[in-house]
Amino acid sequence: MSLKHVHIKTFGCQMNVYDSRKMLSLLAPLGYAEVDTPEAADLVLLNTCHIREKAGEKVYSDLGRLHKLSGQRQKNGQNPIVLGVTGCVAQAEQDEVFRRAPYVDLVVGPQAYHRLPELVVAAETKHTGQRPRWNATDFTPQSKFDALPLAGSKQGVSAFLTIQEGCDKFCTFCVVPYTRGAEYSRPVTAIVEEAKILMGEGAREITLLGQNVNAYHHGGVGLGKLLFLLAALPGLDRLRYTTSHPRDVDEELIEAHKNLPSLMPLLHLPVQSGSDKILAAMNRRHTADDYRRVIDRLKNAQPSLQFTSDFIVGFPGETDADFAATLRLVKDVTYAAAFSFKYSPRPGTPAAVLETQVPEAVKTERLATLQALLGQQQHSFNLSLVGTIQPVLIMEASKRPGIMFGKTPFWQSVLVTGNAAPGSISPVLMEEAAPGTLHGRVIDNQLEEATAA
Repeated sequence: MSLKHVHIKTFGCQMNVYDSRKMLSLLAPLGYAEVDTPEAADLVLLNTCHIREKAGEKVYSDLGRLHKLSGQRQKNGQNPIVLGVTGCVAQAEQDEVFRRAPYVDLVVGPQAYHRLPELVVAAETKHTGQRPRWNATDFTPQSKFDALPLAGSKQGVSAFLTIQEGCDKFCTFCVVPYTRGAEYSRPVTAIVEEAKILMGEGAREITLLGQNVNAYHHGGVGLGKLLFLLAALPGLDRLRYTTSHPRDVDEELIEAHKNLPSLMPLLHLPVQSGSDKILAAMNRRHTADDYRRVIDRLKNAQPSLQFTSDFIVGFPGETDADFAATLRLVKDVTYAAAFSFKYSPRPGTPAAVLETQVPEAVKTERLATLQALLGQQQHSFNLSLVGTIQPVLIMEASKRPGIMFGKTPFWQSVLVTGNAAPGSISPVLMEEAAPGTLHGRVIDNQLEEATAA
């Protein structure tokens, strides 16, 4: 079998990163090896995100450039590039993809990745002069996970593992229920087996993924109990999970945060808005005070726990008073970090047709105000760790000689000097804090002396 090359460009969430690794594993038996640039590739896949409008438009811009690259290759006597679109844009806009980019060879939605090898083989027939269009956007999560390889594709010392997919919440701004389908939880045995494979490939930290990960439930096992099962695996030093919904934080999950040292003290718990009126319009089915109470229960169980969140500004109907309520919530909780965005209407979602759209200039101003507050909180938290010793998972060597790149238990990036090898968890004295990065050095003390702030 002759060696061929594939380049996958991944947009959006960590689940797309995980899916891209699975695609590489699926394509390896066909003779495809990964390359870093499309110029060196025979097959290019854009693994897409549909959460925001700009992400979708970036896909079409990239497709145009790839089409020109493929045409230039043909002028030079080479085979054209097999070009595919995967992910959530593929699922939501398959007809639009072929309309705006008729040169695309295959469109594969998130629930049909197990069909990717057969579709790629079929698409390769375009070299004969025929140009078939291969479209797979089935909603068959069980068939997908049964067929996907468990191998972790050598993700490294920190690995992702999808345990749940889809969402039944139907927030009015969100396309996930339409692109990823209904909630589906993988069997416990499959998750544990994949975790063991990832650990065998060098993972010391595993992040459990799901569109609504704490809705995980299979065979009487919820996310809390699953975390206890995974924490019992020898050599699995760190556990994380994302993304969560406040309504699915149950007592078992709180117990996991209280009693599992390997469950890292950082929780991503999106709230989106601090206004009860806007939360109701979003169909979040919780109030701002409900969210505050969940935070309090978690902090009471694990005082070291820090939080990150997602915020949308300028949702249809949002007034100055509604936005002020969001700022109050941010000040009440205080976040170690957060993601914040201007509301972006997504076709097919209920919020997109509301007549109370907020002017773009107002959204821009509110986003700047919110991000300034969130940035101050993130910098303050980083500064609070200066002078403490943190157990840092060393990920890899940085581009600067003599400096390693690592992650604290709170998922902060750290540039580390001193004797530390990739894959180690080293005690690092935090010496300097920038808004987005910490600087520290390895100390000689035993790791047991490292204390989380």
